[in-house]
This record gives sequence, C-alpha cells and structure tokens, in this order.
Amino acid sequence: MDMAGFPVGSAAELTDPSASESAVPAEPCLARPLVIVGPTAAGKSQLALGVARLIRRAGHGAEIVSLDSMQVYAGMDAGTAKATPDERDEIPHHLIDLVAPSEEFTVAQLQRRAVAALEDIRGRNAAALLVGGTGLYVRAVIDDLRIPGRYPEARAELEAEPDDASLYRRLCELDPVAAERIEPTNRRRILRALEVTVGSGRKFSSHGPGLSHYPPASFVQVGLKCDRRWLDERIERRFEQQLAGGLLEEAKVLAAGQISRSASQALGYKELFGHLNGETTLDEAVASALSRIRRFARRQQRWFLRDPRIHWVEAPGCARTVHSLWQSAAESPVPDRRPRERDRGAQQRAGASLGL
Repeated sequence: MDMAGFPVGSAAELTDPSASESAVPAEPCLARPLVIVGPTAAGKSQLALGVARLIRRAGHGAEIVSLDSMQVYAGMDAGTAKATPDERDEIPHHLIDLVAPSEEFTVAQLQRRAVAALEDIRGRNAAALLVGGTGLYVRAVIDDLRIPGRYPEARAELEAEPDDASLYRRLCELDPVAAERIEPTNRRRILRALEVTVGSGRKFSSHGPGLSHYPPASFVQVGLKCDRRWLDERIERRFEQQLAGGLLEEAKVLAAGQISRSASQALGYKELFGHLNGETTLDEAVASALSRIRRFARRQQRWFLRDPRIHWVEAPGCARTVHSLWQSAAESPVPDRRPRERDRGAQQRAGASLGL
C-alpha cells in the first residue's frame, strides 16, 4: 500500500504499453494537470511515460513537460536523464534542449516557457503531465510565483564586495525579513536579495507570501516516496550507466567550450570537470559525484515532503495506480494547509532565492 492507501502495482506498466490492457483509463482530467515529483533517480520520467501511454491507448492525447533545471541545456544529455529520442517521438516532450550550456537559464524563463507549453497542450485537448525534480521550478509553475527581475549593474557592484559579513549586515539594514530567511554564510542568496532590493528599490521579501504557504492549486501532485537504500542503489547504478553512455566524453566537449555558471554545477558534470582539470582522479571524481547526488536527493525528498498537497506513492510507482489517484484527486478540492512550525524556517530559506 502507498501512503494514500492505494495499492502499488507492478513496475512493468511503466515501460510496457501492452501491460494491463483490461485497465484502460477513463478520459483524463484536462482541467487539473498531473505533476509527478520526487528525488533524482526515483523513476519520475518512466512513470510519466507509463501514464501517458495509458492515456494514449485509451484514445486521448498526452504530453510531458519537464521541470528540470538541467534538461533545458542542449548537449548535456548523458548526465541529465533526458527522455530518449524514441521516447520523445512517441510522446511529445516540452522544455528540453532550450538553450546552449553557455547560457544562463532562470526560473522566470522556465516559468514563462512552461505556461506557454501548457496553453498549447490545452489547445490540443491533450492531457499535460509535468515531471519535476527541481522544487523551485515546480512551485514557480503550479503556484504562479512572482519572480523578481534581474539587475546586473547592482549585482556587479555588490559582487565587488568580498566580505560576506558586510553584505549580510547591509541586508539586515535594508530588508530584515529577508535577512532572517537567509543564512549569514550563504553568499549567493545574500547577493540575490541585495540585488533585487537595491536594483528595484523594493524589499526582496515583498515578492509574494513565501514558500511556506500552500494555496489550493489547479494541479494534482503525486510524489515518489523512496527507501533510502533503494534510492542510493538506483543512483549508483544510473551513474554507472551514464558513464558507460558517454558522460565523460560529453564533459570533455563541454569543458573545451564556454559553459554558464548554472550548467557548470550540474550533478556529475561538475566533478568530472574537476577531474579533467587535473584536480582529482576519475575514481575520486566518481565517488564525489555519487556523494553529492545522494545528498541532493535527500534535500529533494525533504523539500517535497513539506508540501501537504502531494499524494504519495512508493517508488517507482505504478502507472495505473497513479492515473487512478490523479482522477480521484482531481474531483476533490485541495485544502489550504500550512506546514508545521519546525518546517517553516527551512522552507523560507529555500524560497529566499526567489525573493519569496
């Protein structure tokens, strides 16, 4: 049984479109798109494909929207677990290969692209399935967050200050609410808060109610809950497959060209860049990458567990079960619930990078 009381079926349905022919689903709920969330390597993409295949077998349209911060980069394929060309030919996918790795790509840009994709899918009378491991991207889309603008001149001036403590004191003076949400040692978020406050003349903390607020949403979220040991094994096995599939060779090509700050931080790639620069052996780079991916997966799981609107199933999930859960949840109102007090500080700090 999963956390919502639904039985978890066989994973065969995730990849075999002929599985469970007797369980052809009813017409999908077009008004409330499905969002599948969970940690990296949990099986979100394959689960989405399984649900999409069920819908298409029933004679309806279904398309997938990626909410992943690294799948937007063309040429970063082996290490980002993108859908294969065959899968993308079978089921339309959106928000993949949008920009070159040399370009920065912001959450505001993804939000606009996602909204446009959803409108197009709705115009085709097809079901939209969103797949996301990047928590901020998911919230930006499903909760229509207001994203502060960019102010490069203010940013350049602030980055010239090397003392993080000095920057934090300035933030405390200009926007004490934002300062309370951000750790004093987190230079990146301090800079972002000051950039918006100084550049716009408006306090960084004034952009929306914050990520500790979970309003009713027009989306149905299903999360994959993972046993830690099971997920660690999946992460290690997938990274081995990515290396065998050309990840190191892909990293060499990227390292020889220009790469943006965001793209350079991609899981696995960052550690391989260090190896290619002579900083580590390949074995050390692989061990470091696996350690960082595991830590990242735990942060993802904690992030999504805070959202009381998510319906949980045990990973890797079952397409038929998730489709049934989606249909059932779409017929019920979403309660406006607030997180427990002990979760509030972590969520606020996480949201500070959006100015929430």
